[in-house]
Amino acid sequence: RPGRHLRCGGGAEDAAADAGGAGLAVLGTLDTVAERTGEPVAAIALAWLTAQPTVAAALASARTPRQLTDLLRATDLDLAPDDVALLSAASG
Repeated sequence: RPGRHLRCGGGAEDAAADAGGAGLAVLGTLDTVAERTGEPVAAIALAWLTAQPTVAAALASARTPRQLTDLLRATDLDLAPDDVALLSAASG
C-alpha cells in the first residue's frame, strides 16, 4: 500500500525506492509485521535492525513527539524469530 510506511518518517518510500526492489519489499514486510503485532512501523524497523548480529547501533531521528514515541517503543519490543527471519529475507 503506497504511502502507508510514511508513518515512520518522511522520505522512507523514496529511500526504499532508491535501494531497489529489496527496499520496497522490506517496507511491505514492515507493514505486514506492524499490522499483525499492532506496533508502529518505526519500532518494528528499529527492533529488527538491532536484532542483527552485525549492527552495533541503529540511528534514528524524530521530528515530532509521536515519531519519538514510536521510535522509543522499539526499546521494549522483542520481535518473534519468525518476524526477524521474514524481514531479513525481504531485505535480500
